[in-house]
Amino acid sequence: MPTRSSILSTADVRRPVVATAALAEFARGGYHGTTVAEIAREAKISPAYVFKLFPRKEALFVAALETCFDEIVNALAQGADSAVEQTSTAVLESMGDAYAELIRDRTLLKLQVHAQSVADIAELGDALRAGLAKVTNFAKQRSGGSDDDVQRFMAYGQLCHLLVAARIDEVPAEWARILSHGVRHPD
Repeated sequence: MPTRSSILSTADVRRPVVATAALAEFARGGYHGTTVAEIAREAKISPAYVFKLFPRKEALFVAALETCFDEIVNALAQGADSAVEQTSTAVLESMGDAYAELIRDRTLLKLQVHAQSVADIAELGDALRAGLAKVTNFAKQRSGGSDDDVQRFMAYGQLCHLLVAARIDEVPAEWARILSHGVRHPD
């Protein structure tokens, strides 16, 4: 007979499902433009049960953001593992390629942009900074790169956000070419 501690409660099973639904909905509508009812509908549960799992909308957004950054770190880990050489430069480049592939569908990218726009709400800003810290620390630890290398990696990622979010690759102008020069994204 299994011990009590090895059995997940319904709430433990539902929390990640609701967090994933929240990620998708907040990415679509942002923090202010998304209702708990929309998230509940996406998760196929009642709004009351969402509030039982996450008593405040802020906690729900934090859970979505934590899910987002977990997915990012998982992709970066896969990228690092697939680097042909295990030099810091090759690992960071491979992690960048994995991230570019990950944001192809734009959901994680949009959630991060929305999070930046509400970072003045203390709990949400704290969660955004915690996620950025998680990614930065992972990139530093896994690549073994210098602080400058990791800073460039993170800055390059933010440039990629801008290029993808604003669809700059579709703009046939000199300024767009300058910003996107040398940046590769999956087709």
